[in-house]
Amino acid sequence: MAQGNTVIRFAREEDLPGVNELRRQVNALHVKGKPDVFKPGFSKELEDFLYVIAKDPQIWILVAARDETVVGFAVLHHIAKPENPFMYERDFLDIDEFCVDEHHRRQGIGMAMMDRIRAFAKEKGFRRVELNMWEFNREALAFYEAAGFHTFRRYMEWFPEPGE
Repeated sequence: MAQGNTVIRFAREEDLPGVNELRRQVNALHVKGKPDVFKPGFSKELEDFLYVIAKDPQIWILVAARDETVVGFAVLHHIAKPENPFMYERDFLDIDEFCVDEHHRRQGIGMAMMDRIRAFAKEKGFRRVELNMWEFNREALAFYEAAGFHTFRRYMEWFPEPGE
């Protein structure tokens, strides 16, 4: 699928270094937004992890490529949770990671990627697509809502005041 001169397709091995460059951007954003959770720096271990998940048959890496340069990516993960006494079985496609290069945003690339993700979910028979995001990332929240996602669950935190 193409958006202008951008092609939306599943990643090839030669795309993975470009995906890691975008993952580096995401890591820096997370470190800035939640430094008590995320470790600074994009370690070799984080870089190598992409090559491990790329071989997993339950994970797909989608890329947006412009002139063979990766300008966006999504890591899609099939999640299957069996029924338990509290919940019905859950089987869905999870968007585990999503990024459009900061210099290529607001050009329709993210929406084109979401369209491809929805089409892929339908092709594979998934009845729902889920994702999670960090509350500090208001730009991502606005994008996901514009793409048709809505909040169905929230994680909250509390910290004691110093000296409590």
